[in-house]
Amino acid sequence: MNNSTSAPTISFASDNWAGAHPEVLEAIAAANAGHAPAYGGDPWTARFQRLARTLFGDDAEAFPVLSGTGANVLALQAALPRWGAVICAGTAHIHTDETGAPEKTGGLKLLPVEAPGGKLTPELVAREAWGWGNEHRAEPLAVSITQSTELGTCYTPDEIRALADQAHEHGMVLHLDGSRLGNAAASLGVSLGELTSGAGVDLLSLGGTKNGLLGAEAVVVLRPGSAPGLPYLRKMNLQLASKMRFVSAQLLALYEGDLWVRSASHANAMAARLATGLEELATAGAVPGLRIAHPVEVNSVFATLPADVADRVRSRFAFGARPTDPGLYRLMCAFDTQPEHVDALLAAIAEG
Repeated sequence: MNNSTSAPTISFASDNWAGAHPEVLEAIAAANAGHAPAYGGDPWTARFQRLARTLFGDDAEAFPVLSGTGANVLALQAALPRWGAVICAGTAHIHTDETGAPEKTGGLKLLPVEAPGGKLTPELVAREAWGWGNEHRAEPLAVSITQSTELGTCYTPDEIRALADQAHEHGMVLHLDGSRLGNAAASLGVSLGELTSGAGVDLLSLGGTKNGLLGAEAVVVLRPGSAPGLPYLRKMNLQLASKMRFVSAQLLALYEGDLWVRSASHANAMAARLATGLEELATAGAVPGLRIAHPVEVNSVFATLPADVADRVRSRFAFGARPTDPGLYRLMCAFDTQPEHVDALLAAIAEG
């Protein structure tokens, strides 16, 4: 029986749409050998723990989990008391795309701040960094940033350090949602540690699924004591995998060698190719109203398109719309996006 669907085979909707990387599947198969202790008592998880310390410093402690939302909720819930609040950008994934999970499941108050380009600054954080000791207001006790941001921009190490210094001055922790940390590091030409522990980040949600893994992420505690009770909360929040070796084996496949940077660099390069093609179409006036809305720094391109062009092209290629910004679309490349895929999309846009 043919179980194929009618979904487009080439997608620019999200890097989440891509399959698992072949090297990751090989790692899963290699881990599928005999019996191994459950719940993280296996050799793969121990090896990933050692790797985390290599990548992020001797104080790092890693907790493999099953989803990015689970990682974010778990990290923030462990870091804050019940009366705690989290300052984040208005575009932050924890605010716009997690169905209120940090608030409903984590019991946390979010304090969103409108941030140009999706990036917080100390000045923007200061708008909500007040009210400590006031029993009538949820206390701001964490700042959460996304790397790369939801608008495809990147924080530099210096920008993160400035936020960390401000957070620590006020007794807050700095959490980094690193769902696309690899794309940012590849774009900036720095290590994963330089963007996290080296810049003062306390808690990291380490992404994997968007860079070729099969439902594998991790919470990494970078500063000891910043997330007490995390092992217990991981179980409570349904993020403790019984057969954790298969989660850890994937994280090892991605981060132990250079797969993370190879995959991220390729996805970034495909987005740059797409952006160049769109700019050429816009300059030539081939598609009235076409423009790139945000700097293209990683593997996503935000572009405005006429509705009729977008509707026609989306019948062949999936890509995302921005409900709050009519006419603005996100076109995202993945580790398996090929130059011919990008060129076919550009040709389809130019037809209009």
